[in-house]
Amino acid sequence: MPPSAAFVFVVIPVSLVRPETTANVMAASCHVRRGHNEWVAADKVMTVRGDAELVARAGHLFTGARHEFVCAARDLDTWSLPDARQSVARRLPRHGASGLAVKKLFTPVALADEAARAHLREVVTNGVEVRISSTPLPHETIVIDRRVMILAERDGPGSREYTVTTSPTLVNGVYSLFAAAWDAATELTAYLRGDAPHLDDDSRAVLRALGAGYTDETAARHLGLSLRTYRRRVAELMDALEADSRFQAGLRAGELGLTG
Repeated sequence: MPPSAAFVFVVIPVSLVRPETTANVMAASCHVRRGHNEWVAADKVMTVRGDAELVARAGHLFTGARHEFVCAARDLDTWSLPDARQSVARRLPRHGASGLAVKKLFTPVALADEAARAHLREVVTNGVEVRISSTPLPHETIVIDRRVMILAERDGPGSREYTVTTSPTLVNGVYSLFAAAWDAATELTAYLRGDAPHLDDDSRAVLRALGAGYTDETAARHLGLSLRTYRRRVAELMDALEADSRFQAGLRAGELGLTG
């Protein structure tokens, strides 16, 4: 997944802003609405509606990422429009270019199926740091080079609303919240291993038989099981490993160190 594919938006605490701006979360972020999608010079805030408009009006901010791109999201589907995700991905410098560091923070919801887990593992192999937070992330945000922050309101009827700000006070405050959540989160590989199901010796033997590529009949005979019992155990293993196929079960077991 490119660094743009997911975003984290974190609640800004009232303590981070002026006392007079405490009406709600958007007020706390010094958001002042003047017409539609307008920068407010005093507070350096812009509001846009929908993914496409966010890319059109604020996409240049992604192009400017040079040192660090951090984001946090509940799952992998933060942006509803694939074209918008791809547009931002094209604007971002490649990870590692000029020292760009990318950090992504997700909740366990992002690991809901094997496809999602495989996607995140691929992201890690490309050099992106990924961690899983046990603490819910009620909002999503991106912070770029600690100078630009994008906040998104909760999903609701109509297009999602985003607030973009370059206010140093707000950017630094939210970045501090992200850093604290990041430090408390678990690295992806370690989290997956810690989430591994307990398998007894018989179950591990079935896994090894699957990995060896035996037919069901050969594997059952090798393990001293009836064909029906062997197939039942394979089905139980697939369920325990949350795999949709025997191939996925084998991959998942190998990643979790369960086949030894």
